[in-house]
Amino acid sequence: MKKRKKGRKLSRKRDQRKALLKNLAESLILKEKIKTTEAKAKEVRIFIEKAINLAKENKLAKRRLLLKKFSNQTAKKIMEVLAPKYKERKGGYTRIIKLGQRKSDGARMAIIELIK
Repeated sequence: MKKRKKGRKLSRKRDQRKALLKNLAESLILKEKIKTTEAKAKEVRIFIEKAINLAKENKLAKRRLLLKKFSNQTAKKIMEVLAPKYKERKGGYTRIIKLGQRKSDGARMAIIELIK
């Protein structure tokens, strides 16, 4: 029986896909706005939302879980800057703005940013 598959493959193997999402998420957290393809933006949104929800509860165990996924600098920014900013918000911490197609290969581009 065919089951639904969760997530996008992004034309990569599992390890490469995880590394790509981690790097995109770190860039988004540090810069607060990045330009990427629409599919990657939609996929990294899930990753970011979970990380911010994890950081909302300021406990040592949550910090250690974040440190498993992100670098020290990124985890620190999530815990100390982003989580208090979104304390009252229940979700929807990112915004995706669609840009149109890239000239070279026709990929649909988008800007993903953290909501102020």
